[in-house]
Amino acid sequence: MYTLLSATPSPYARKVRIALIEKGIPFTLKTEVPWDATTETPKWNPLEKLPVLITPAGEGIYESHFILEWLEAKHPTPPMLPADLDGRLAARQIEVLADGVCDAFVLHFGERHREPEQQSAEWLARQRRKIDRGLQDIARRIGTREFAVGDCFGLADIAAATVTGYLSVRWPDLKWRDAHPDLAAYSDRMERRPSFAASRPVPQKIADKVV
Repeated sequence: MYTLLSATPSPYARKVRIALIEKGIPFTLKTEVPWDATTETPKWNPLEKLPVLITPAGEGIYESHFILEWLEAKHPTPPMLPADLDGRLAARQIEVLADGVCDAFVLHFGERHREPEQQSAEWLARQRRKIDRGLQDIARRIGTREFAVGDCFGLADIAAATVTGYLSVRWPDLKWRDAHPDLAAYSDRMERRPSFAASRPVPQKIADKVV
């Protein structure tokens, strides 16, 4: 059986959890705080990042986008990507946007944990622009459709809805729902899926200093 090393609020880990559930792949979930000194993350990923999917053979598969690609190759049914080329490319583009928004939030989060006199207002503003513009483009691409790409659930939905769920937990004051009501309605629909309901993000307490 697979083991998934995950941080509870991580949108990257949540993407993998959702894919595993949607594909019906059994796995054991092990929660880690990657910032803490007690983490086992470096044992499985030299880049010290979560999530990590540990195979039954004891191999660590890491970086969420690669884990999803690996799962799609090893467990192709049900598919998480459209059969047509344009659909696959559209799904991958939404994945890039969603990961970019999450990356910008993590950078913003890290900067806000520095001493106030060491924080860069310009850096924070740049990350905020990435978040706002990324969400705007995701909202534009999905519009009022039931699914992000095509007529069935897939990778694009996993990517788009995990980023909106993450921001709702980690930055409730962002007010993205007011700016993008159609995206908010889409996010709510996705959150009602069993795979999303089983993996809702919750904040973690970080014991050690964020560096």
